[in-house]
Amino acid sequence: MYSYEQRIKAVELYIKYGRSAAATVRELGYPSKKNLRRWHAIYIRTGGLPERSAPKPKYSQAQKQAAVQHYLTHGRCLARTRKALGYPAAGTLRQWLLEHDPDLVKESTGSYKGPLLSAGAKRDAVVELCSREGAASVVAEKLGVSRQVLYKWKAQLLGDEASPPMTRRDDSDLSSEHEALQQQLAEMERQVHRLQLERDLLTKANELIKKDLGVSLQHLTNQDGNFQPSCPF
Repeated sequence: MYSYEQRIKAVELYIKYGRSAAATVRELGYPSKKNLRRWHAIYIRTGGLPERSAPKPKYSQAQKQAAVQHYLTHGRCLARTRKALGYPAAGTLRQWLLEHDPDLVKESTGSYKGPLLSAGAKRDAVVELCSREGAASVVAEKLGVSRQVLYKWKAQLLGDEASPPMTRRDDSDLSSEHEALQQQLAEMERQVHRLQLERDLLTKANELIKKDLGVSLQHLTNQDGNFQPSCPF
C-alpha cells in the first residue's frame, strides 16, 4: 500500500516524463505500470488523488525486519527468503527492501538492475523456469524478476542454442515452448544420470584395482615368508 505522498509523487513524475511509465517506475522503483496509469486517470478526472487512511499492517515490524535480514544474509534471493519464511509476496518483499535501502531493488522493464544473485540462486531460477507447468510470467513474479531476465539467465547457463532470442507474445501461446523445455530438461536429466553411472563405475573399478593390488602384495609376502633355502651337500 502506497502513501498519498508516494502516489502523488509518482503521478507528477509520470506527467513530467511525458507519461512514460517505464521511466517513472525505473526512477522510483514503484509502482506497477498498471497502477501508475490508474492513479493518473483518477488524478486527471478528479484533479487529485483520494487521501485514505492506511489499513492495519498485515505484517509486524519484527516480521519485516526478519525478512529483510534473511534476504541480506542468504544470497539476496527473493524466492529463497519467501520459501524460508513463508511470507510475504514478492512485491511486498521488494517494497520492504526499497524502504530499507532504495539501492537494493530497482525495477526495470528491459534488464535486471536488482540485487546481485548468487550463481546457485540463478541456477535454481532456471531450473524452476524449465520445469514449470504454467506460464513463465508466474515464475518471474514469484522470483521478483522479469521474464526477460529469466530467459537471459537461461541463455547464460544453458547456451544460446537452448534459449533463442525471445519475441514478445502472450503467455497463453507458450505451450509449444513448454513442451520443448520439458524435452530439454529430460535430456539434461539423462545426461546427469549417465555421468553418475560413469562415476559409479570408475569408483567401483578403482576399488577392485586396490583390492587386487592388496591380494597380490599379500601373495608375494607369503611366498617370501615360506621360502626355505636348500641344504648343502
